[in-house]
Amino acid sequence: MIASAAAPTPTRPWGASRLAPYPTTTHLPHASVSIHPETQLGIFLDRNGRVVEMGKHGTSSGTETSTSTSPDGQSGNDQGSDQDSNQD
Repeated sequence: MIASAAAPTPTRPWGASRLAPYPTTTHLPHASVSIHPETQLGIFLDRNGRVVEMGKHGTSSGTETSTSTSPDGQSGNDQGSDQDSNQD
């Protein structure tokens, strides 16, 4: 006779306690978006074809130096790493 293993007890996933309903949605003030051919910026239009100002968004850039290890795996030639960033 083959003994059967006990069925695992179902447990609630740990992340389920963090779930919440989505916040109330709001109607967006634009009906369509197109790209201006010269500036390559988005143009948001309302249902009447008028331009809707969507506010300004900043841009950012960053650089990072790489870390390298010596060919023999020793730490004598290790280079450090650093980062910098700029945001408008």
